Parts: sequence; structure tokens; C-alpha cells
Amino acid sequence: MTYYTEKVLDIKWWVPNHLFTLTTTYPKEMTFLPGQFARLGLPSEAGKEPDIWRAYSMVNHPSEQALSFYSIVVPDGAFSPKLASLKSGDTIYIGKQVFGFLTLDRFPNGGKTLWLMSTGTGLSAFISILKDEKTWQRFEQVVLVHGVRHANELSYQDEIRDATHACAGRFTYLPLVTREAYQSFPQARITTMIEQDAWKKHTGLELRAEHDCVMLCGNPEMLTQARKMLSEMGFQAERRGVPGNLAVEKYW
Repeated sequence: MTYYTEKVLDIKWWVPNHLFTLTTTYPKEMTFLPGQFARLGLPSEAGKEPDIWRAYSMVNHPSEQALSFYSIVVPDGAFSPKLASLKSGDTIYIGKQVFGFLTLDRFPNGGKTLWLMSTGTGLSAFISILKDEKTWQRFEQVVLVHGVRHANELSYQDEIRDATHACAGRFTYLPLVTREAYQSFPQARITTMIEQDAWKKHTGLELRAEHDCVMLCGNPEMLTQARKMLSEMGFQAERRGVPGNLAVEKYW
């Protein structure tokens, strides 16, 4: 069998009918690194084998007791509406193989600042990374950037507050809401922030390839643009076993 048969423990809605977190039982044999993802499966017809599969990053740290997955509902999608309709006790299938290179293994030498830049549900991988001790051992500072359209999409505030309190002076959270004003934070896209080199004004830190590392996770358009801009600044992915300072994961 290439998948685990698990049970749904809970579904938490962040934005009704739009954003939710699915929590499931944790297969005893499953191992993964913070930042990696697995495939979730469901049958297209009741009573059948799972035949619809989608990739989701684990939000939880590997040491936790349950698995969590952060999802958006695509109204006409073949998978996410089915996933969102599950109830506690329902069956969910999880592929045995895990994937992804958005892990701290990309940066074995660490650096001054780790910049975690995400849009939408791409945040999920970074919540797991924030919970990992290696993150704080390898970097002096960590900046979490989360780009969304509306302020009510800024999920996982409790976990972000935990990181703020636990790593006082070493963690910065920068929410970027594009379609409405949100507190005193800039109403800007991640790519605009990179293009204008506006980080110091809002975080007190400069983004520099000489001493920093960047992880990108989110929608393909943002990734394409941001990767090009960062490349021009000197950020490069790992090549032929030579550690880089940029790691990228497309989130659909």
C-alpha cells in the first residue's frame, strides 16, 4: 500500500467557506522535515479507493501528536470542497512518500537572517519551520512575511505570537495585506517590497545576499517574479551540492 489510512480529528475554519485547517491522526511510521509536504487523497466516489490527490505542507512540527494541513477552498475544484466537507472521524488518505526541498537542509551553514516569504496558504510550511530548534540555532534573526488579500486571511496568529514571545528580539512578523489597510503595516506585495528594498523601514533589517537566506512559498506568479529579483541581488539556489541562499516551493 502506498498510502496511510488516517482519521480526521478536527477542521478549524479561519474564514468560513474559504480557509481552513484539517487536523488528522499521525501515522506512526511517517517521518518528515519541517517545510516538506505530503499528498492527501480522497475517492471521487464513496466506497472507492482514493483517486484524487493534492499536495499539502505539514503545518505541525514532526514532534507533535497530530498532522495539520492548511487549505483554501476552490469552489469549483475537484478536491478542496471534498476536503472541506470532512467531519471528525472521517477517513483521509495520506501518501507514504514526503516531498519538498523547502527545508533547513538547504542552508547548512545558516546566516544572519532567515527571510520566510509566503503568500496565502504557502504560510503552512513556515509555521512548521518556526517551531524547529534548528531554525534558531542557525540564524540570528528570522523574518516571517505573509502576503494576503484581506486581513481576515492572516491565520495562525497564536503560533506567530508564540514565536514572538519565545524568541524576543530575534523574530519579526510582517503581514502584507494588499486590498485593504491593516494597522501600520505596508499595503504592498512581496515583489514590491523587494523591488523597492523597503525591508529596513518596516523590519529594521536589510535584505542582503552576503549574509542572509530566503525561502519563498506561494503562488507561481509571485515566485517567478521574486526569484528573478532576488537572483539579481545575488541570491541563488543550491547547485551541484554547493549550498545556496535561496529555496523556493511552488504552492500549487
